[in-house]
Order: sequence, then structure tokens, then C-alpha cells
Amino acid sequence: MAKKSGNILIVDDNRGVLTALQLLLKPYFEQITTLFSPVTLPSVLREGDWQVVLLDMNFTSGINTGNEGLYWLHEIKKLHPALPVVLFTAYADIDLAVRGIKEGATDFIVKPWDNQKLVETLLNAASASHKKTSAIPGKATGSNNASMTPHAMYWGESPAMQRLRLLVEKVAVTDANILITGENGTGKEMLAREIHALSPRHKQDMVSVDMGAVTESLFESELFGHMKGSFTDAHADRAGKFEAASHSSLFLDEIGNLPYHLQAKLLTAIQRRSIVRVGSNAPIPIDIRLICATNRDLPEMVAKGEFREDLLYRINTIHLEIPSLRERPEDIIPLTERFISRFCKQYDKAPVKLTDGAREKLMLHPWYGNIRELEHAIEKAVIICDNAFLPEELFQLPRRTNVAETAASTLEEMEMQMIRKTLDKCNGNLSAVAAQLGITRQTLYNKMKKYGI
Repeated sequence: MAKKSGNILIVDDNRGVLTALQLLLKPYFEQITTLFSPVTLPSVLREGDWQVVLLDMNFTSGINTGNEGLYWLHEIKKLHPALPVVLFTAYADIDLAVRGIKEGATDFIVKPWDNQKLVETLLNAASASHKKTSAIPGKATGSNNASMTPHAMYWGESPAMQRLRLLVEKVAVTDANILITGENGTGKEMLAREIHALSPRHKQDMVSVDMGAVTESLFESELFGHMKGSFTDAHADRAGKFEAASHSSLFLDEIGNLPYHLQAKLLTAIQRRSIVRVGSNAPIPIDIRLICATNRDLPEMVAKGEFREDLLYRINTIHLEIPSLRERPEDIIPLTERFISRFCKQYDKAPVKLTDGAREKLMLHPWYGNIRELEHAIEKAVIICDNAFLPEELFQLPRRTNVAETAASTLEEMEMQMIRKTLDKCNGNLSAVAAQLGITRQTLYNKMKKYGI
């Protein structure tokens, strides 16, 4: 018999299918690994050397769009760009097959399968993998590419994030309005982009609006558009964000910062599914998927009369809460290693590793700024580092006394303290402050006005 074609990883939620494939493929592959669920797929990919992956397209009962398979295809390609992936589906949809191949799949197999054709397809894919191995080592390349995808959602291994991931997979394929909440720096916009990428609207770019940066006077023009001559600087007709997001997703960040008197205008557009440009009387139908985000407690704001209850119900069909980094400490070191790999490549530095002391220091830090704070800390350390290891001394992390932690008992108080501290550090340079905090200058103005700074 000819030499076996390396290792194959099979991901399918049907145990009968997995058993049948193991028996069928045993003569052709050295190692056959099967997964009943794709949740552990990233870690399994990192631990082995694979020549081909056979990936089912649907894992959630009752949802047969193939979006789950495409999502996991993207995840595999982030880790191992050159690894062949053969898609496996019970739905002979040519459009889906073409879409999967365009997005990186090597081939496509329809259930029920023909044994000979399935074996030939997998062997051909594995053969192609062998030819690329010398040029692109699978494991090393996969690790670097994963870390070099700065805007990819990192789910980690914590139970809280895995629960969130499963919920996201269920709701992303619908058009339900979603409200994302979480502390600053947890990655709310990143999660919004992940939801959009998994949705049927992913072929169009998601449109983002920072509600904290939109001035009250330009709110309607920015969101709903305007007609030529409707105000002094309206030199031409202009579509607003709602129109720009037609047939796509509209992401309204910092929705909690929208002034109360403007909330009614937003509610009207959402309810009627149409907008009217400034200077016009003609309604324009809109077809959007609305995703909102905030770090504020909207139910509490409703109770205080600061946020409309009817608007909250409209934007909150599905609520997704991103846990803080303090709530998932098992993700701190994996995130750190991703950032180290990315910044070493970005700044053309040799790979570096954490010392045991640095690991302990990072694990003990509370990370009130969450992933954004961790990312900035790692970037600074990589830039300064001159050897093969990152010692704990390179991480100058701010310490907070018990009194300070008590004073910062709410998110708003923590945010106010962070702004004041950064203002002092940057000697009042607002552009530098905004850059360090990872927000726009206009958002910084709004927050300073809000807190009376």
C-alpha cells in the first residue's frame, strides 16, 4: 500500500458519521482525529501537525445556513493559512460551495457522500499540503498568523467566553437587534464585527458610528443624511449612516451617551424602518441589522430618566455581556503571547518570551482597562526589550490602593479617574490623552464635559 497521507482532523456533530469516516479513512491517513464540537478546534489545531481538515458546515440544531462552517473555516485560516480545509455539508447548495471555496476552502463534499470521491478529495488536499510544508511550516506559521490578526476576535478558553461564543453563533445568523455591554477595553466593537462577519449581511461592510463623537447639531444629518441647501454647508445631497448601512449592519457605539431628546428621533427611525433626510419630506426605507454597544448601565439610566425605556426595548432584543479580563484570568497569558508575536513582527524584532516573574505579575494585575490596557502594556514592553526575554521590570503597571478601588466602585467613576490621570500624565495634551485612552478627541471632549473635568 502507498505511504499514508499524514494526519487528518474531522469536525462533525454526528457521532455515526465520525465512526464511519474513521473506518473508511484508516488505510489512507497516519492519524485520524475527530471532534464532535468545534469549540476546542483552535487548541487542537495548535497542538498537532495537520495535512487536511474535513469540516462540517452546520453544528447548531435547526440552523442550516452554513454560516457556522464558514466561521470555523475563517478561524482555521487565521491559525494555518496554508492548511487545506474540505467542507462537509448535507445541503447541496452550489452558491454555498462557491462561497466557501472563495473564502479559502480547498473543496466541498456533499452528504451522503460517495466513498471513492471523498477519499480522492481528501488525499488530493493532503498532497497539496505536503507540497507547501517546506515553504510554510504549519504549526509555526499558524501561530504567527493568529497573533498577527489584530482585529480578529479572540475567544480564549474561559467558560464565560465560550458561553458567549455559543450565543453569538446562534444569534449572528438572525437579524435580531443586539446590545453589547461591557467595560471599556473589553472589545465591544470587535465583537460587533464578529457578529456581522457571521451574518448573512457580511458581504457588505459594517457601518460604525461613535455616538459620543456625533455633535447634537449634526445628529440628524450624520445618521439620516441631508438634501442640498438644507443648511449652510449642505452643498450637495448626502446619504446618512442609515442609508450607507442598507442591507448591512449598523453599529452604534456608546449608545448610552446619546442625549435624551435625540433618542426619540433614533427610536422613530428604528420603529418605522425608514428615515427622512434633513430638508426633505420623503421617507426612505432602510434595511439594516442594528448592533449597539455601551459601557453604561442602561436599565439604571432608564430608572433615572436618562434613557428611554422604549428605545432600550428596541435595541435590546439580544443582550451580550462581555466579561472583564479580571473575570477570565486564564486568558491573560494567551492574549499576552498573541500580542507579543504581533508586536515583534510589527517592530521587526526577534521573538521574545515572558519570564516566570513577568507571567506572575501580569496574572496578578487587575487590568481595569481590560484587553486594551494589556495590549498597550505589551506593546511598550516589546519596544523597550533588548533581549530574548520580557522581565517583570519592563511592565510598569499602575497600582491602586484599596481606597482608590473603593472610590472607583462604578464604571463612570473609574472612567473619570482614568481620564484625569491620563490628563496629568500627558500634561493636558488632549490629542495625546485621546490616543492613549483609545477614543476620539470628540469623545474625550464629551466625557470631560459630562464629568465636569
